[in-house]
Amino acid sequence: MSIRYTGGILSDTVDGLSTPVTTIEYLVVAGGGGAIAGAGGGGAGGLLTATGYPVVAGSAITVTVGGGGTGNANGSNSVLSSSSAVITAIGGGNGYSVTSGGSGAGGNADGAAVAGAAGTAGQGNSGGANFNSAPYASGGGGGAGSVGLAGTAGIGGGGGTGVVSSITGAPVQYAGGGGAGAFPSTQSPGLASGGGGNGGAYGKVGFSGFANTGGGSGAGGAASGGLSGTGGSGIVVIRYPAYLAPATAVGANTYISGPYRVYVWVSSGSITF
Repeated sequence: MSIRYTGGILSDTVDGLSTPVTTIEYLVVAGGGGAIAGAGGGGAGGLLTATGYPVVAGSAITVTVGGGGTGNANGSNSVLSSSSAVITAIGGGNGYSVTSGGSGAGGNADGAAVAGAAGTAGQGNSGGANFNSAPYASGGGGGAGSVGLAGTAGIGGGGGTGVVSSITGAPVQYAGGGGAGAFPSTQSPGLASGGGGNGGAYGKVGFSGFANTGGGSGAGGAASGGLSGTGGSGIVVIRYPAYLAPATAVGANTYISGPYRVYVWVSSGSITF
């Protein structure tokens, strides 16, 4: 292979021809689920990552980045779509109605036994169950790396762990579940990791999931006016060896990290090879 300099553009060549990209590596993370006061934590957005996604020269790959859910809303899906394949990460479940999603929401502390909602196979895990006797406690939202923790006497369930990826060039933990809100005033709220938000103490708002991680929302504490944080927005990242030809990307942050060309979307766009 030779490297040819042409008018300010560094061009990769093999026998005088541009080296085409045939496959890419990707990370697709959906938006995390919302939550409300005293509820279970929001589930993390679904996370999908793999190598070998096929590229068709001249055909655009569209990128959709899902937003985080608020209150009783699930997170939105993130999608990588082309004529060859469609990769869809499912938004996280919300802690108000204890819905399933990429990862499921935690069970509410409502005086009845409530299991955490299910996650989507290959994308995330289920939320934790509630603690069904006084002092009642909600469960934490599921994460891509583990299930949400069940509530225990006096302690809200913590969010499930996320998954660490270095596809951007630095290790980041994505898609952690949100922590449960405190139900009685003596209770400790659930904590979170991997971009998920911590639950709120009694009378306090829950913490939002971190932007562009797909973390689930932490639930607010009871008597906080129903307020909670929001799920963290999603992200889409692709990379391939840097010696291959650059692509035309819309809406992406583009750079070279070590041996890779990296394209990062925090809002929707496209890429054409």
